[in-house]
Amino acid sequence: MKYNGACHCGAVKFEAEADLSTAVSCNCSHCQMKGLILVFVPKDNFTLLTPEAPLTEYLFNKKSIHHQFCSVCGVQPYAYGNGPEGTAMCGINLRCVESVDIDSLSPTKLNGKDF
Repeated sequence: MKYNGACHCGAVKFEAEADLSTAVSCNCSHCQMKGLILVFVPKDNFTLLTPEAPLTEYLFNKKSIHHQFCSVCGVQPYAYGNGPEGTAMCGINLRCVESVDIDSLSPTKLNGKDF
């Protein structure tokens, strides 16, 4: 299904085709602190609808996931990198997706501390 999302101020908007049944809750230091609930999609299933200008990037640990933040409101709507098989992927922050009821999801727990 196709979903629309944005940061808090709307300077970063996107659309993505995703299966919400694959949502994950990661316990890495970054995701845990932010309370991120993510769904990963092939990068071809993600479209940034606004210019990249308001985005800033954060890299940590192995510096393989490019966490994208809105420089205006500070929200992280998505990240990108390569999956375990080398496929270009986007991790979408489901808290930034319109019409998603986070409480109705049953995210799989992902042990990101061991990555």
